[in-house]
Amino acid sequence: MIQFIIRRSLIAIVMIAAISVVSFIIIQLPPGDYLTSYIADLSAMGERIPAEQISALRDAYGFDQPIHVQYLKWVGKALRGDFGQSLEWGVPVSMLIWDRLGLTVIVGLSSLLFVWAVAIPVGVFSATHQYSLLDYLFTFLGVLGLAIPNFLFALVLMWVGYSVFGQNVGGLFSPEYQNAPWSVEKVLDLLNHLLIPMIVIGTSWTAGLIRTMRANMLDEINQPYVEAARAKGLSERRVIWKYPVRVALNPFISTVGYALPQMVGGVLITAVVLNLPTVGPLLLRSLLSQDMYMAGAIVMLLSILTVIGTLISDILLAVLDPRIRLE
Repeated sequence: MIQFIIRRSLIAIVMIAAISVVSFIIIQLPPGDYLTSYIADLSAMGERIPAEQISALRDAYGFDQPIHVQYLKWVGKALRGDFGQSLEWGVPVSMLIWDRLGLTVIVGLSSLLFVWAVAIPVGVFSATHQYSLLDYLFTFLGVLGLAIPNFLFALVLMWVGYSVFGQNVGGLFSPEYQNAPWSVEKVLDLLNHLLIPMIVIGTSWTAGLIRTMRANMLDEINQPYVEAARAKGLSERRVIWKYPVRVALNPFISTVGYALPQMVGGVLITAVVLNLPTVGPLLLRSLLSQDMYMAGAIVMLLSILTVIGTLISDILLAVLDPRIRLE
């Protein structure tokens, strides 16, 4: 087991290094740079910047240097926690992303816990009560959850909240806590606003994993090792939850790794609709404005968290299913 963890950890380090290179190259692929976009915007408004000033700005931001030199400088500073200066906002990148990244992790983990809390028992019930009325009902709700886009579901909930209850369900904080320092009251306010994003974001995951759990349970529920457990005189509840459920949980553990990037990329429109202060809208804005330091920092941090999440899911899978550890 120790060798398995060490091997996976070394692979994770190599993956992070490779992802940093690929991320920086992808960010540099669009033609031009932030300064080019900035000059074009000023020209559209009838303003012009002297050539000397443009040259000075390029030298100050390092746009005139080769891409590998820019990358090495960026990585060198990032290893010290300095992700550079946001070209659009004019402030250090770390000032803008840490709070948003933390809120992104909170929303992502809470949505993941919601998915597990609903999908696991419902999937087990559907498999053990195959073709029952409730099984058909859960199947219908699962298909409906997959068919309805998250952002449309968010719009419906926002309309219901405003028209029926007279409350705005967008955002993660009440107006008085938006820029307030962290306190017990602010944490409680966050928990109060977290329910709607958690349900909206977790709906499609829940619908898909219910079907996955049901299918895996149906594959395992009549296997010889389950019949042997029944023959020992164990209760049906203990047989189900101790043996086939443990094997059927593999897809749930494997979702830990991509929960955060799915939260950022897969529900970006939902985050915009619900006005969530997560890194998704900030990443979109930085890409549109070619703010390379901001975009690079967000992509890099999300990649690191994804690799760490994948490493954790690999270890949990190895603990849950010893077959994973076989050479």
